[in-house]
Amino acid sequence: MNKASELRSGSKGGVVLAMIFIGLMFFILGFVTWLNGSLIPFLKVVCELNNFQALWVTFAFYIAYTVMALPSAAILARSGYKRGMTLSLAVMALGALLFIPAAKVGHYGLFLLALFTLASGMTLMQTAINPYIVCIGARESAAMRISIMGLFNKGAGIVVPLVFSALILSGFDQKAAVDLAALEPAARALARAELASRLITPYLVMAGVLLVFTAVIHFSSLAEPDLDDAGDNAPVRIGEVFRFPQVVLGALSLFVYVGVEVIAGDTIGLYGQQLGVANYAVLTSYTMGGMVLGYLAGVLLIPRLLSQKTALQASAVLGVLLSAAVALSSSQDSGISQLLLGWAGVPAVPNTVFCLAALGLANALVWPAVWPLALQDLGRHTASGSALLIMGIAGGALLPMVYGRLADAGGPQSAYWVMLPCYLIILFYATVGHKLRHWGAGQGSLKQA
Repeated sequence: MNKASELRSGSKGGVVLAMIFIGLMFFILGFVTWLNGSLIPFLKVVCELNNFQALWVTFAFYIAYTVMALPSAAILARSGYKRGMTLSLAVMALGALLFIPAAKVGHYGLFLLALFTLASGMTLMQTAINPYIVCIGARESAAMRISIMGLFNKGAGIVVPLVFSALILSGFDQKAAVDLAALEPAARALARAELASRLITPYLVMAGVLLVFTAVIHFSSLAEPDLDDAGDNAPVRIGEVFRFPQVVLGALSLFVYVGVEVIAGDTIGLYGQQLGVANYAVLTSYTMGGMVLGYLAGVLLIPRLLSQKTALQASAVLGVLLSAAVALSSSQDSGISQLLLGWAGVPAVPNTVFCLAALGLANALVWPAVWPLALQDLGRHTASGSALLIMGIAGGALLPMVYGRLADAGGPQSAYWVMLPCYLIILFYATVGHKLRHWGAGQGSLKQA
C-alpha cells in the first residue's frame, strides 16, 4: 500500500504522520494569526491611529484570504498539496522579512503590506491543509481531527501575546502610552521610532524559523492525499461549486464566524486598553484559552457523544448568549473573573471583557464542524469547495472594520452587538443550511446529512 493509499484508508501510520506535520502547520498559522491581537494596540500607539484605522491590521491580513483563495486552489492543482505547503511557508517568510523595512520607516502602509504578504502565504497553506485533514480519515470524526489541530493553533494563540508582551512591550504600559502622547512632536517621533524598532529582531527570527520549516516540509515523507471522492477525473470549473448550497452557505457561516472570532480575539486587547486594564496586551490569551477548552471538548466528545451538527448548534446558541452578555455586562466590576479564575492566580478583568474572552469557548467548534459538513458530497469539487470556504475568512477583514466604525461612533462596548446576527446565521446553518443539496424548494432540495 502506497502512502496516498494509507491516507485514503485511514491507516494509523499514515494518518499519525500526516497529523504531526499538519499540526505543525496549524501551530505556525496560529502563531502568526494571533499576533495581530497584540500588534493592533501596539501599532495604534506607534502610528498614532484611532480604532478604525488600527483595525486595518485585520483588514489587510484577512482580505488576503479572499484575494488569494482561488489562485491558491489553482496553484495546488498544479503543484500538489505538499509542494503547496512548502511554497506557502516561503511566502510567509517573505512577509515576515517585510516587517523589517516597515519598522525602520515606521510607515503604517508598509506594515499592512507585510501583513497582506504573510496572509497570502497562509491562504495557500489553509487551502491545502483543511481538506487534507478532513479527508485522511472517517468523515464523521473529521471535526475531532480538526479540533486536535485547533489545539495546536489556539495553543499558539495563548503563547503569542505572552511572548509579544515580554519581547516588545517590556517597560511599555498604558501610562507610557499616555506619556508618549504628551511629548513634543520631535521627541514623540523619536520615541515612536524606538518602539517600532523593537519589531525588527522578532520578525527576523520568525522569518528564519519559517525558512527552516520550509526545508523540513520539502524533505519530509508527507504523502500526497487522494481527495477525489468521486473517482471522476473530468476537469472541474471553479464556478460549478456554487451549485452546492451546503458549501456556499458554509462559506457564509465561516465568513461571519471568522469575523466574530477576530473581533473576540483581536479587539479584546484594544478594548481592555481603553478600559484601563493593566494587562491588556495579553488579553488575547484569555480568548485563546477559551478556545483551547472548546477544542478539548471537541476531541473528547466528537463523535462519541456529540455529533458535528449538534456541536455547531450548541456553539451558535452560546455565541448568541455571550454576545448579549458582552454588550450588557459591567465594564467596571470584575466579579465573574475573580470567581472563576482567581483560584488559578489569573489577573481579574472586567465582566464585559471576561464575557468577550469566553466567546473563545463558543467559537472553538464552529470551524471544525463547518468544514466536514460543507465538504460532504462534493467529490471532485472538494478543492474548489475548500477555496470557497477559505474565501469566507474575509469576514475577519470586514466585520472588525464594522466594529471599529461602530466603536468610534457609539462606544466600544455597544459595538459588540454586531456579533449577535452573526451567531444567528451560524445557527441557521447548523439546523437547516448544511442539509441543503439543491437550490430552491423543490423535491430533493433537502437531504439529511
